[in-house]
Amino acid sequence: MIHFLSDEISFPPVTEANHDGLLAIGGDLQQERLLLAYKQGIFPWFNEDELPMWWCPDPRFVLFPQELRVSKSMKQVLKKELFQFRFNTSFRAVITACQQQKRLGQDGTWISDAIIEAYEKLYMAGIAVSAEAWQENKLVGGLYGIRLGKVFFGESMFSQVANASKFAFIQLVERLKVEEVQLIDCQVYTEHLQSLGAKFITREQFLKILERTIS
Repeated sequence: MIHFLSDEISFPPVTEANHDGLLAIGGDLQQERLLLAYKQGIFPWFNEDELPMWWCPDPRFVLFPQELRVSKSMKQVLKKELFQFRFNTSFRAVITACQQQKRLGQDGTWISDAIIEAYEKLYMAGIAVSAEAWQENKLVGGLYGIRLGKVFFGESMFSQVANASKFAFIQLVERLKVEEVQLIDCQVYTEHLQSLGAKFITREQFLKILERTIS
């Protein structure tokens, strides 16, 4: 059963999501609703011409920072210092580049102007962050997401140069390790993230981790 949200800022139990993980439709992208969603393991994902759709899939694709896997080829990339890592210096440029990234099998993007506006407000509030790969003083790759407690919720990444997004992700994970972040939510499967050590866990496991790591 798919729930339709009202103006009230609340969500139905995530166990009522359908087989694909879709839990609810409607509502808005105001900060209070977005924060409540993430704390409950829910994230928005919808096309620009659709009502907001809220998801909580089972199983959940995640990366435990200590399980980060760096291939031999990526170790060479890191050693050669082809990129410079910057954290949270160009959030708007990163999310805009993610919006414009061409993706195999996708005609458009789910990162609408409304999404950019909503997440930029979260950035201004110190909640959304960006991890960036720079080359010759040009932004060439990166990702953005939400940081709550000891969890990082990844949203999207882009790459204009080979290995740039992987570089930014690896550097971010190393930073999050130092900050004792316990979980990186990758939301749904990608081969790209699997190669870096991401794996599936059950929704129940995921929610239990959130309970003890988000204050």
